[in-house]
Amino acid sequence: MAIPSSGALSLSDIQTEFGGSNPIGINEYYAGGTYVLAGTTGTYGAVPSSGQISIQNFYGTSAAIQSYIAVAHSGSPYVSTYPWSSASGFGVKIANPATLPASTGNGVTFNQTGTDIAVAHNTTPFVSTYPWSAGFGTKYANPASLPGSTGNGVAFSPNGASIAIAHNTTPFISTYPWSSGFGTKYANPATLPGSTGNSVAFSPNSASIAVAHSTTPRIAAYPWSPGFGTKYANPATLPTGDGNGVAFSPNGSSIAVAHNSAPEISTYPWSPGFGTKYADPATKSGSTGNDVAFAPNGATIAFANNAFFAPYLQAWPWSPGFGTQYADPGSGGDGDGQAIAFSPNGASIALAHLVSSFITAMPWSDSTGFGTKYSNPATLPAGTGRSVAFNPNGTT
Repeated sequence: MAIPSSGALSLSDIQTEFGGSNPIGINEYYAGGTYVLAGTTGTYGAVPSSGQISIQNFYGTSAAIQSYIAVAHSGSPYVSTYPWSSASGFGVKIANPATLPASTGNGVTFNQTGTDIAVAHNTTPFVSTYPWSAGFGTKYANPASLPGSTGNGVAFSPNGASIAIAHNTTPFISTYPWSSGFGTKYANPATLPGSTGNSVAFSPNSASIAVAHSTTPRIAAYPWSPGFGTKYANPATLPTGDGNGVAFSPNGSSIAVAHNSAPEISTYPWSPGFGTKYADPATKSGSTGNDVAFAPNGATIAFANNAFFAPYLQAWPWSPGFGTQYADPGSGGDGDGQAIAFSPNGASIALAHLVSSFITAMPWSDSTGFGTKYSNPATLPAGTGRSVAFNPNGTT
């Protein structure tokens, strides 16, 4: 809760907002120190990082939660993480986990509270999970029953109670209870996805789960209670190629699938169950759709794709239905776009891609679209960027 912009204010009020212990000293609360993030501002401007500091500096401030960005990639250490600021971009790379994912990282995600991180990867155990607190904790034990093979996508349910991994071989999707570690694997769905599971997403209310997969119908969706219910009917108009990415809109009223063949992105009302397919976007460049994401406010939809030239991503207003495509960024990714994500405050967009720098991020505005590319991280991911995620609870 933000500190008021006027009225009585004490050191105790500052401690309540930002943390700390008694005895209280104002010099504990420099920006960039233990309790106050660098760049914190309020009614009277930025909180000082050194020199003169007073209670007045804290009117109108609030405790920010540090944002982080994670990239799953093809070379060791297979996952790279960085502090993130929508004002300044990438911070200094965070230390690798003590126990690395086993091989190429294909999917990465944080849980809703930002306290756990999961990586889907090529070789056994196919998924690796860790506590997260400004860095990796000790790896959680592997699930007793592993996913069938190569993990391609991973998602936590928004209520934090479940984790799902999309993978190469039958049953193509594996799900588990989650409580700071894996529970006993849930029974497989009675009707399996058609083939290789490439991506998985839960609806915002955690009541549905969707798997983008190879071969027809290319998207499979189920009630989730937790555990699979009876598969929802396929959409009347199927995606036209292998499903590579899937996302629900933040209000749960739409679902989007990125896929191999034109139009490479298909979108539907969701109620739950598929409604009549929305009209395709009027303009689109690129080819194979590899991933899709909605902005946190639901007002934008973005798409990562293969192409013969940059920028390897596009974005449109979403109302629901596609608006006029935003102008392409002046400097997009390098090589085919593999995955796309918005920061939790909606002020940044990131693309994981095929060739160096392997990750590209830009400011984002619903009114003006893409901003000028942030500087690359000083320490790049080690190989093709396969997936990207921000911690959902971050505010910077």
